Amino acid sequence: MGEFRTIEVKRSIFDNNDRQALELRRELKKEKVFLLNLMSSPGSGKTTTLQRTIEALKAEMRIGVMEADIDSDVDARTIENLGVKVIQLHTGGMCHLDADMTRQGLAAMGTGNVDLAVLENVGNLVCPAEFDTGAVKNAMILSVPEGDDKPLKYPLMFSVCDVVLINKVDVMPYFDFDLEKCRENIRLRNPNAKVIPISAKTGEGVDVWADWLRAEVKTWREGA
Repeated sequence: MGEFRTIEVKRSIFDNNDRQALELRRELKKEKVFLLNLMSSPGSGKTTTLQRTIEALKAEMRIGVMEADIDSDVDARTIENLGVKVIQLHTGGMCHLDADMTRQGLAAMGTGNVDLAVLENVGNLVCPAEFDTGAVKNAMILSVPEGDDKPLKYPLMFSVCDVVLINKVDVMPYFDFDLEKCRENIRLRNPNAKVIPISAKTGEGVDVWADWLRAEVKTWREGA
C-alpha cells in the first residue's frame, strides 16, 4: 500500500476563522461598533439578561441584536418588543457561530446606526467557545441551578470569557451553590475574568453589569 498524507483539518479551520475574526474586529473598530458575544447553556436566562441590559442602556446608545438559534425565532420576537434592531440567525443545525457567520449577520442587520451589537450565541457551553466570532468582548452567563463546578467541567468556555455573569442569585438559598467556590473555580480557569452576580428576574446586579459594558463600549469607540 502506498503512503498516505495526514492533514490537520481542525487546525486549518480554526486558523482561517481566527484570521477572519481579526479582520472583522478591525472593521468594527473603524466603524466604532462594539460587538459583544453572549454565551451560555440553555435555560441560564440569557435572553432575559439581554432584555435587562437593553433596558438599562438603550436610552444612551443604539443597540442591535443578532439572535442565533438552530431553528426558531422566539428570542428575536421577544427582543423586537424592546424597540431595538434585531435579526434572527438560523445556523442550519450548527451548534455555534464563527466569524464568517457573524459577518453575514452584521451585514444583514446593518451597523450604520449601531453603537453596541450583541450576538446571542447558540446555547451550549462547548462549541461556541471554540470559535472566535470577531467580537470585541466575550461574556457568558452561568446560572445558579447549573452548579458552581461548571468552570471545572467546561474550562475553555470560562477561559475565553472577559466577564462571567452568575445569574439567578435570587434562588441561591434553594440550591447547593457556593458563590465564593464558584469565583475560585473561575479564577483557576481565567484569573482576569470579571465576575458579576446578578438576577435578571429581580434586577439585582444588573446596574454593575451595565456599568461594565458601558465603560467597555466607550473605551472601544473612543480608542485610537
